[in-house]
Amino acid sequence: MTSVGADLSRSDGPAKVAGAARYAGDFAAPRMAYAVMVQSTIAHGRIVRIDTARAGAAPGVVLVMTHANAPKLAQDPMHAEPPSSRAVSLLQDDAVRYNGQPIALVVAESLEQAQAAARLLHVEYAAEDAALDFAAAKSGAYTPKELAHGEPDASWGTADAALEGAAVRHQATYTTPMEVHNPLEPHATLAVWNGDELTLHDATQGVAGVRKTLAKKLGIAPEKIHVLSPYIGGGFGCKGSAWSHVALAAMAAKQARRPVKLVLERTQMFGPVGYRPPTEQTVALGAARDGKLVAIKHDVVSSTSTFEDWTESSAVLTRMMYACPNVSTTHKLIKLNLGTPTFQRAPGEATGSFALECALDELALKAGLDPLELRLRNYADSDPESGKAFSSKKLRECYARAAERFGWSKRNGQPRAQRDGRWLIGWGMATATYPANRQPASARLVLKPDGTALVQCCTQDIGTGTYTIMAQVAADALGIDAERVRVEIGDSAFPEAPVSGGSMTAATVTPAVLAAARAVRDKLVALAVNDDKSPLHQSSADAVELRDGWLRLRGETARGEPIPAVLARAGGKPLEATEEAKPDDAVKAKYATHSWGAVFAEVAVDPDFGEVRVRRVVACYSVGRLLNAKTARSQLLGGIVWGVGMALTEQAHVDRVSGRVLNANLAQYHVPVNADIGELDVTFVPEDDTTFNPLGARGIGEIGITGVPAAIANAVYHATGQRIRDLPITPDKLIGATSA
Repeated sequence: MTSVGADLSRSDGPAKVAGAARYAGDFAAPRMAYAVMVQSTIAHGRIVRIDTARAGAAPGVVLVMTHANAPKLAQDPMHAEPPSSRAVSLLQDDAVRYNGQPIALVVAESLEQAQAAARLLHVEYAAEDAALDFAAAKSGAYTPKELAHGEPDASWGTADAALEGAAVRHQATYTTPMEVHNPLEPHATLAVWNGDELTLHDATQGVAGVRKTLAKKLGIAPEKIHVLSPYIGGGFGCKGSAWSHVALAAMAAKQARRPVKLVLERTQMFGPVGYRPPTEQTVALGAARDGKLVAIKHDVVSSTSTFEDWTESSAVLTRMMYACPNVSTTHKLIKLNLGTPTFQRAPGEATGSFALECALDELALKAGLDPLELRLRNYADSDPESGKAFSSKKLRECYARAAERFGWSKRNGQPRAQRDGRWLIGWGMATATYPANRQPASARLVLKPDGTALVQCCTQDIGTGTYTIMAQVAADALGIDAERVRVEIGDSAFPEAPVSGGSMTAATVTPAVLAAARAVRDKLVALAVNDDKSPLHQSSADAVELRDGWLRLRGETARGEPIPAVLARAGGKPLEATEEAKPDDAVKAKYATHSWGAVFAEVAVDPDFGEVRVRRVVACYSVGRLLNAKTARSQLLGGIVWGVGMALTEQAHVDRVSGRVLNANLAQYHVPVNADIGELDVTFVPEDDTTFNPLGARGIGEIGITGVPAAIANAVYHATGQRIRDLPITPDKLIGATSA
């Protein structure tokens, strides 16, 4: 292979730079109307009355849809099928479950008319007491029935007894706040009915999932729904589910008898389309004098909505990170009158690694060990929970390479020992991890008479470079240049693939592309060796190779012919194959599959004002084979940047009286900008995990955020001697903190 692994630029880049890429909100249809979603202003209660008279009479208004006149649905919208199908508010009753819940839809000839009319709605409520205080609600914490992956509670050995007898112990509580996805593109849906058939242009991470979900909600056959999402302006988890606005747009379009476009406003991205829930995590560690772990306890409390369970599985990674004979992990939920949380980049691993990796740093201090040495002494060569071997793991190499590039051996372990002028300098490190996930997927490949190829799959490119790597895999299998492969995705009519989430698209879809390409290659070779006019006639099919657009006999470069010549003699018809690839159950039974990384961070802290600057982050990853070196590095850079935001700036503030998010905009919900990011040094260890899949590649979209907040928090402690266990680490916390 020559294309796979190369640092090719993204094939969708030119269209995006030129403005030719069309996102869901860019599409239009004849007679299209515009919808505005109206949200509740109380956190709990009932709608007594919605006065629609003024709004309905406003200029250009086509429809005002409320619970009083909305179409009755085949399936209860509050019925959810985890993990991706959600309980949603589709105007089927008068109940208000959270502030920001959709309670009406105003449709008009123009967006401005719809916005103006929406302000004319008068809503009367019967408010009821709302649960909005995380701490106050903890008394009602309960164990959820299930997690998206794994059981809520898991343990082995006797953690309590081992902890009690440990020579070195540490216990502390770490908290993370509500965080909100803010992709550049907000959620958007255009719904177009043609008789009983529905076409949706939707900003989604899962066109197949939207199709299935809406079929159930609306009570129509999936074959009657066509979902399109060729380009997505960022997803990060929030676009992995079909939220209320998707079905509402379809319902309004049906009732108005014309296409309806609904684009959420930036403030509407806070609440009705998911978020990362707050967590409170208590970690207790026990070790022998030499630093070997003898006990780990990790207990997590997170919040969910009052109408659906969704759990931030923060303790799951603790079950496989370090070798330890006695481990106990638990998850509990509390119900709040907020919208339901959802997957947000590295759900569980991002928050859980913060708590676990900070706790290890604190244990290292008590044990008198270097933080890196402590991790090496507790290195897990196999999965501690299941006992399975890892399909591949090169974390030791990651530690060594990243530590050397960072200069970790020069670290003075004493807090407040390093300065640069008036700035306090701190160095911290942490381990990164994320599970390697894979599901079944299918792909179609068409080899055209001119020697170009077309690949089709109903997967999505959420900004990760899926278009490009699919072309690279197909190109190598067919022996042509990647530029001669056209990729079409984001269409529910194409061969099925799962949601683009869980860092599994590359590992899931490319094996299907490879299988389809190999099937077409076999057909092409068969045509040549069975054609008496071919120079390859009667050659062994196994001896024929495809390279540079030619079929040649291996080892005899003079004997061969170009692909178009073979197809021309066969009637000039394209060759086509649709193939499915799925995980091997035998492999799943025998191996644990994860990706790994080592993250080192340097911060500078202003001792008077508590300002934290991340000067540099050095990270090295064990993620299997790189399908594209450039897009792989880009994904890791983006994840690290998000980790900086998680560590230092990101937090949604909920008013405990109204339940409204107070900073529901990008002016007050702070994300990192270029000036906040120092030097980023990302490398990979060579690896080829063919045990996991035929291409040897594992997903990398989410591992980049894991470990980064902990590395920064550990560096802040090293700089200041102050241990901040409550994210984000803002100046007020440092100014008011005492030494740990």
